[in-house]
Amino acid sequence: MSHVYVDADDCPVKDEVHRVAKRYELQLTYVANSGMYVPTDERSRLVVVKDHLDAADDWIVEHVEQDDIVICSDIPFAARCIEKGARVINSRGRLFTEDDIGSTLATRDLMKSLREAGMMTGGPKPYGDRDRSKFLQVLDREVHAARKSRRLRGLG
Repeated sequence: MSHVYVDADDCPVKDEVHRVAKRYELQLTYVANSGMYVPTDERSRLVVVKDHLDAADDWIVEHVEQDDIVICSDIPFAARCIEKGARVINSRGRLFTEDDIGSTLATRDLMKSLREAGMMTGGPKPYGDRDRSKFLQVLDREVHAARKSRRLRGLG
């Protein structure tokens, strides 16, 4: 069974992830740097890690396995999860893959350099219903893909 990990500190789709995980009977772990409300039940839990700024990322990378699903917005963290074979989705429904994570990291670094040089690069548009809908579509698709991959690997 695939597991879903959520980098919960800045995640606007915690409730949506919970509903999908419950529907498919997936294990769900929210990981955060501080205590917060998250929907929990017998298959979901909140893990609070406080060691350092990236402690939540480090905890997830330590526990994630091939075909698990990770919900996060941090591109370097996404790259670390992809290296472990995880499926990584951001809250706007963007699926990060092995094929595009290198160019995504390069673009992120370029934009950071431009901002540091004083060039205005603008920020993301406000999060909206379209983003939420796309996220749910991609999450649903990746749950099915992860299940199929696990069956093909003989893991049920």
